[in-house]
Amino acid sequence: MDNKNIVILGGYGNFGKRIAEGLLDLANVTIIICGRSKEKADLLCRQWRNNNPTVSLMPAALDINSPQFEADLSSLNPYIVVHTGGPFQGQDYSVPKACINVGAHYIDLADDRRFVCDIAVLDEAARNKSVLVVSGASSVPGLSSCVVDHYMPKFYALTTIDFAISPGNKAERGEATIRAILSYTGKTFKVLRNKKWIDVVGWGESRKRDFGGSIGSRWLANIDIPDLELFPLRYPTLENVQFQAGLEVAVLHHGMRVMSKLTQLKIVPSWAPMTKLIVKASELFLPFGTDNGAMQVTLRGVGHNDEPLQIDWTLYANDGVGPYIPTISAIILARKLFNGTLNRVGATACQGMYSLEEFDHYAKRWGIFHTEKSRQSKSAR
Repeated sequence: MDNKNIVILGGYGNFGKRIAEGLLDLANVTIIICGRSKEKADLLCRQWRNNNPTVSLMPAALDINSPQFEADLSSLNPYIVVHTGGPFQGQDYSVPKACINVGAHYIDLADDRRFVCDIAVLDEAARNKSVLVVSGASSVPGLSSCVVDHYMPKFYALTTIDFAISPGNKAERGEATIRAILSYTGKTFKVLRNKKWIDVVGWGESRKRDFGGSIGSRWLANIDIPDLELFPLRYPTLENVQFQAGLEVAVLHHGMRVMSKLTQLKIVPSWAPMTKLIVKASELFLPFGTDNGAMQVTLRGVGHNDEPLQIDWTLYANDGVGPYIPTISAIILARKLFNGTLNRVGATACQGMYSLEEFDHYAKRWGIFHTEKSRQSKSAR
């Protein structure tokens, strides 16, 4: 079998290096670590070769904003391209279009609502080239839809999805992720409440939620993600969809609430341009909190016995392994494409692409685990 090339854009970044790590054991593959700095890519390749001299790695300088990007990408002869170069807010589809043009499968970790929800505009082009283009292969909507799909057979009618995520304060943080959150802090977006689409505010509606285990209660607030739009289409009995995230250290969380208010009052139009400064300021609080994070999906509806049913699924990531969670979807899809067990073509959001059992198989490598509780709820909503 000839070697196939897997190109990872942003390959030495927070998520890119973890995806590469999850693919290193594949046979007959060359992992190409790409970014604007070939020196950084080469350094990472040399570090991995020192630990495992048999792995096939190659560094490459590749700038997604360059007019020569498509030609440079084509020269690498990619079979699969994994795009981790966020933030995706404001990005156009030049990268996935280039992948289609060179005949490569494409996977990204986008969490921007428009980028993920509108990816189907590339469906015809992808089908014509017999490639698969997947957007949102991350915690959302990749893992979140996987969890909902797993429990759907237990419901006669699923009416509410309530999702929460809380990373540990000491876990490694990516600047692109922070910029994405800041882009909608204090700004309005649509959510489904009681069967109606209403406006809510980014980092508004602050509340506490008990994740149990080693996490306990943490603050949460509204975030804008693709699932808010995708899930009511995928699960037509839904009446309510809520997604929130929070910061473990309360002073940081409430600081974000103040920032949200300042944007609502039009004092600060957007916090995104101040990302580097805000990240630096947040690092002053690294001595506080833990490196334990959690993700929780609560599903409510009516069971097949016509009684209200609630299921709480909680994922735990202790000891700083939380940043692996957003990468597992992309790792699974890349491996399935490489092994020929994923034969779809076209362009789509990452929904229904793998099972919860497949996720668990890779999550256990890093000690990531989940619990579930099922109970008769007081209300189906």
